[in-house]
Amino acid sequence: MRYLALMLLAPVLLIFAWLYWCYPKNLRRTWPRRLFDIIVLLLAAVLGVHMATLGFEAVPVAELNEFGRVSGGIWKQVLPALYGYGAFSAVLALGLLGRFALFRR
Repeated sequence: MRYLALMLLAPVLLIFAWLYWCYPKNLRRTWPRRLFDIIVLLLAAVLGVHMATLGFEAVPVAELNEFGRVSGGIWKQVLPALYGYGAFSAVLALGLLGRFALFRR
């Protein structure tokens, strides 16, 4: 259950990674740019999984009372998805800015 949020979010993250890889078309595709892109995508994936794991562990387990479990168990999946999505998107955004700063004509 720890990585369920990332498995459900993986298609969106893969689309973002593909868009990052293809955008923009007018920049030259040299080997330093491709190396930079690969490093950014790997960093985004690693940081996204790490932040999702931290988000999963940050949510306290609901306690039992006389009526069963207290509501709020959905946050065990929502918070990791938010953390993973946010970290992945932030790294890609910084990568785009870095790419334009380093490789513009």
